[in-house]
Amino acid sequence: MSSSTQDTVIVKAAIYPPIGIARVGNSPSEYFLGPEVPEPAARPAGYYRDASGAIKRQAAGFRLYGLNAAGVAVAELKAGNADIEWSVTLANTKAAWYQFQIALDIPEANVTQPSFLRNMAVTDRAQLSITPGERKISGSDRQGVAFDSGRFMGTPVYLGELRTDAMGRLIVLGGHGKSASWNGARAITFANNEGWHDDTADGPVCATVHYQGKALPVDMAWVVVAPPDYAPQQKSVRTMWDLMRDLFVSEGKLAAPAVPSFQDDIRPIFERLSNLQWVNAGFAAAFGWDGSTPFSRDEWMARLASPSENRKEWRNVIYNQFRQFERDAWAPSPWPWLYGDAMAIPPADTPRQNCALSNLQLRFLKQWAAGEFTDDYAPGKVPPQSLADVDVAQQPDTLLRAAMEFCLADAFHPGCEMTWPMRQASMYSAPFRLAHRPPGWVEPDYGAVLTPDNIGSPCSAQIAGGVTRWMAVPWQTDTASCRSGYQSDYDPYVPTFWPARVPNQVMSKLAYDTLMNREVPVDDRLAAFARRAAWIRPLGNISYEEQINNMIADLAQVGVVEVRPGPSDVAGFPAFLQVENLPQPAAGKHQLRVAAAIPDEFVDVDLEGTEKARHLQRHRL
Repeated sequence: MSSSTQDTVIVKAAIYPPIGIARVGNSPSEYFLGPEVPEPAARPAGYYRDASGAIKRQAAGFRLYGLNAAGVAVAELKAGNADIEWSVTLANTKAAWYQFQIALDIPEANVTQPSFLRNMAVTDRAQLSITPGERKISGSDRQGVAFDSGRFMGTPVYLGELRTDAMGRLIVLGGHGKSASWNGARAITFANNEGWHDDTADGPVCATVHYQGKALPVDMAWVVVAPPDYAPQQKSVRTMWDLMRDLFVSEGKLAAPAVPSFQDDIRPIFERLSNLQWVNAGFAAAFGWDGSTPFSRDEWMARLASPSENRKEWRNVIYNQFRQFERDAWAPSPWPWLYGDAMAIPPADTPRQNCALSNLQLRFLKQWAAGEFTDDYAPGKVPPQSLADVDVAQQPDTLLRAAMEFCLADAFHPGCEMTWPMRQASMYSAPFRLAHRPPGWVEPDYGAVLTPDNIGSPCSAQIAGGVTRWMAVPWQTDTASCRSGYQSDYDPYVPTFWPARVPNQVMSKLAYDTLMNREVPVDDRLAAFARRAAWIRPLGNISYEEQINNMIADLAQVGVVEVRPGPSDVAGFPAFLQVENLPQPAAGKHQLRVAAAIPDEFVDVDLEGTEKARHLQRHRL
């Protein structure tokens, strides 16, 4: 048998992406598929809302690939060439799990407040877990296989449903962003609201596959149902893919290039810093189009890409701006201006007050500064905009990277999609693939308090609900709590928490309309371009408690940041901008509270006294 024939023999199947991300939304019926390529084309204006202004759900799409003996994808397995039955289990166990106080894998966890069980007064713990069980689906164009039999304190809770497309690929939809307390209590804090539940979830994605009359072994996957993405084109400077890649390289399970590629490893770091200009005013002033270091502009990117010896010291100066824990961990000024896992106001005596890039990213930057990198910059190169543009052998890794690059890895306080257990090697059966507990496995009782000493079992092979249970309950209270510039006497906009998913300051429609109006004087258009509005302003400014409860009441009243064309009649502006899209006023049954023309002016409430900011104050480190 020739080597070319051997390469095409399918010996096993694997589900991709290994971890798929669905997101809740309050549109009753409309949804869209999550990114399938790392740099997808921007969607048209209004794409993420339905006609009523509600936010569409993001579906997680899964595909099956036939692999050869070397683990290379030979073909996609679908309804036309294989018999496939999908099975998925979703669960939400947040209310039955432990409080979030701090990431339990860092030293600060030993001296901060303990992580007690949530809802300790509820003796029947099963009532706190929403566990509708396993659902199965097969065939093409199927829909309506719902996770609707789970209950919270006796009340039914819908966690989502399964569908298939015309090719028999799996589509997983999550909940509608509905959160509630069983006893009518208002939410009062960012992460641990007693009596509350939400409809995020997670669990295993499995399949049985028969190909050419034979059953194939299958590498299983996982799905995470997360909060909405309010800035769909944004990526954080350190993504979940960066974190996982660093983990698996450090474990010796994944190879890293001897020298970084500028196009693939260096360019994204600087590009993301610049792109955050659309969701944070501090990043706009420094890295934005007219900022002090506008990295995404063509002339700046060309300088960054040059391996010239003449630019070596300039590159070194740039490299030294990035935070390195052994050198300047405590300072807020080094890049990337993101809060860390142990953030507190006033700052605690901890190196994790602020975030750093992954060790692998910093290694690549150091090599870049020395001129040791692959000179492969391709200005104007259009990356694949569809998975159909990618060779089959590369499609699995493309799906993986697309899913994980739009997830955050900073800060795990607790996070947006997933949190600190994802950096534990014991969680995985293979790079990027979570380990599964066997069916029927019963989790032991870890006691009334979870401590750093007993995280081994929950941070190993997973059960349904095991990934999202570490997150805030309900998610809306954390999303509405994570802001920027908590120490306004240092800077009103930076550092910041999660601007790539939860914006801080945005270009409003009012500012955009002024910028695009050719009748307006150029100076006024420049002022509109520089102006940013508080993303949080639709939630009101009477009190912090009002804001988080307003977010629970309607997740769609805040803006979605979307790409729109820039002005073409005058030089000096970027070709494309990212602009806030607010829901239009609606009549009748729709309950959206705000108009699309909400004023830009807004004075936020003081957050320095909230639990989010002061959780380490009682136990100074």
